[in-house]
Amino acid sequence: MTAFVESPLQLLCAVEAHAAGHAGPRTRVLARADVPALTAGVDAVRALGLPGDLDVDLAPVPRHLPHDVVVVGDPFSGAFQSALVRTLRPPTRIVVVDDGLATLDLAHRLTSGSSLVRIGAPPGSLRFGLGALAALRMRRVAEAGGLSLCTALPLDPDLRAWLRLLGIDVLEHGFEWLQGRPPAEAPAEQTVVVGSALAADGLLHPDRYLAWVRGVAADGPVRYVPHRRHDPRVTALLEQVPGIEVGAPGAPVEIRLRGLRPGQRVVTLPSAAALTLSRLLVPRGVTVTPHAVPEAWWTDRATPEQRHRLRAAHELAVHAAAAPVAGPPPRVVLPAAS
Repeated sequence: MTAFVESPLQLLCAVEAHAAGHAGPRTRVLARADVPALTAGVDAVRALGLPGDLDVDLAPVPRHLPHDVVVVGDPFSGAFQSALVRTLRPPTRIVVVDDGLATLDLAHRLTSGSSLVRIGAPPGSLRFGLGALAALRMRRVAEAGGLSLCTALPLDPDLRAWLRLLGIDVLEHGFEWLQGRPPAEAPAEQTVVVGSALAADGLLHPDRYLAWVRGVAADGPVRYVPHRRHDPRVTALLEQVPGIEVGAPGAPVEIRLRGLRPGQRVVTLPSAAALTLSRLLVPRGVTVTPHAVPEAWWTDRATPEQRHRLRAAHELAVHAAAAPVAGPPPRVVLPAAS
């Protein structure tokens, strides 16, 4: 089995899928070589002690996919979609693992028949066509009983039912492999702020974002964990604030923060980390506090679809932080592709 990953979270979830037996007896994980943060992610996962039947290598994006089992973290990736469309005989089985909030978007697009293109980046006709062809290929794999979604994110019952009606097998995990690794040292600070990519992507005003982090630090020492897509200028300014210890980006926050102790807390803006860390940490007595994004923080670059997506993510995160294993998650409907 071959896995193609393009982010640290995808890498971790590919290992989880393999360890749970969802991928095959032996797995080769190919981490995209031109994504700088993946080098640190690969090192962090290797340091945990990989299963003996799993290898991880940095590699270029493939031009074609193998014909057996393929694990993929980003079906919206143009590189993956191009390889899928070029492959004359599609894989017999595709296992999709988590890629942050895009996982929820993917689930809705597969059930709605939409083209696989990202929210917030309206494509030209060629890109839209590629996404439509990739979606068609994936639905055909699903019709043959070969498409699975392996996720730690909450899917509401209606969405699960639609996915299964399409032939898509939903496989849940709670980072069981990661939780079985040796204990990790916790940050000394009582509060950890998980950095967001929204400011680096130009969707939030940096000054509002900086003021928010400073406000959290006003209550006591803070460990700030930058997102892998972070604005170096913002990080440099935070390094000058007394009481804020800035870490290095790269390794998945799920690995870095798994050692948090009861009584410590994690503060985030709406993100997949708010969901995954709730699943990992809340049962152990760690508080996860998601913060909504006020309207005044958005820049003109943030589309209505992106704002809606983040509001939906916040609703899910609040539910997960309050009761990560109790009750169904709220129903979330994401906007259709442009």
